[in-house]
Amino acid sequence: MNILILTYGTRGDVQPYIALGQGLKRGGHCVTVSTSSRFSGAIEAAGLHYAYMNDGMLTLLDTPEDQGVLEDTNNIFQVVKRTLGLLKKVGPIQRALADESWEAAQQSQPDMIVFHPKAFTAPDIAEKLGIPVAMALVVPGLVPTAEYPNMMLPRLKLGGWYNKLSYSFVNLLIGLSVAKHARTWRQENNLPKAKSFSLLQTHDGTAIPVIHGFSKLVVSRPDDWPRTASICGYWYTEDGEDYEPTPELSAFLAEGLPPVYVGFGSMTGRDPERLASMVIEALQGAGVRGVLATGWGGIKIKTLPQSIIAVDQVPHSWLFSRVRGVVHHGGAGTTAAALRAGKPSIVIPFFGDQPFWGDRVHTLNAGSAPIPLKRLTVDRLQAAIEEITTDQNMIDDAEALGMRLREEDGVENAIATIESLAGVPNQALQRTSR
Repeated sequence: MNILILTYGTRGDVQPYIALGQGLKRGGHCVTVSTSSRFSGAIEAAGLHYAYMNDGMLTLLDTPEDQGVLEDTNNIFQVVKRTLGLLKKVGPIQRALADESWEAAQQSQPDMIVFHPKAFTAPDIAEKLGIPVAMALVVPGLVPTAEYPNMMLPRLKLGGWYNKLSYSFVNLLIGLSVAKHARTWRQENNLPKAKSFSLLQTHDGTAIPVIHGFSKLVVSRPDDWPRTASICGYWYTEDGEDYEPTPELSAFLAEGLPPVYVGFGSMTGRDPERLASMVIEALQGAGVRGVLATGWGGIKIKTLPQSIIAVDQVPHSWLFSRVRGVVHHGGAGTTAAALRAGKPSIVIPFFGDQPFWGDRVHTLNAGSAPIPLKRLTVDRLQAAIEEITTDQNMIDDAEALGMRLREEDGVENAIATIESLAGVPNQALQRTSR
């Protein structure tokens, strides 16, 4: 099959889909990944075809003021205010993404489309082409359940009615952001007018299958999910197999006890220099060595003590097996990498799904209680570092969970589901976790 993967967002919204694409390619399929142009090199290096999408949304969120806007999602009214405030900025970008998604489809001539929700016209494009479509998510963020609220909203203990309502609220916000662009695209391409906008069903009400790329060992499948929603396991790339560390990093890792990794991906907040200073002071106070990842987010570092080394970007699959613990922002990808490595985490959530993953890590006893960025202090971070490096029960539980996660093959399970939806026989389907 020709398979088009449409995704958009930060590295955590792209890397798992590259892993999925590589698995599909190994299975004999031709795969095109369409996403932000800043990831074109990574996609082509993975042996996949690339189709263009603009970089506008990510460029917008690179600015400290717009990152800061998203740092607190505990207040529903603030969520609404901030979402509406961003619409004027992102509207033209979203319209362009709709057109670029269609251009990617025309270029790749797919037999099936697999899409991230930010590629919101994917169901319409699939309808236009007369091909199957499936949503692929690395978070349990859109399929309603009474068991827990949507991860974008506060975890208020109001019962199942609130939990289910929270998904309707988030879907309403998504609709406010993108529905008009989807309607316009449908009209321009002579498709029937949809009764309402939904990423979970086609214009005639048919349910869109949703494939989740995380483990049921971390988030169990809710009993009230529809049969069209499946959990397959994590999608990860083996990018660490051929990695060659710098001589400086090799020497640092060899000269003492394993360090603690600290990195926040593309997240740094409004004051990255202050964040770096707090991290350095906390590591020194806890008496542990550290690897501080500057990464895409651009953590600001002036000077470092000998007990801490700075790195740019090192594959998590290589580095996390060589550290004692992981301090991170709670992005889905970094959380998955830390859990699979069997290392205890400290999650410092900024916004979005990150508080959800921080709570899951703590509930599984695979890490300390999360520390929201706005509550982060040197003392709190130091205490948490001491906890994850000395609490033997936590260390053992994290390692035991990691061993079980490493036995799963989420990519193979997802491929079996995709091939089944496309009508391709595949005996591996029986191993798909549902």
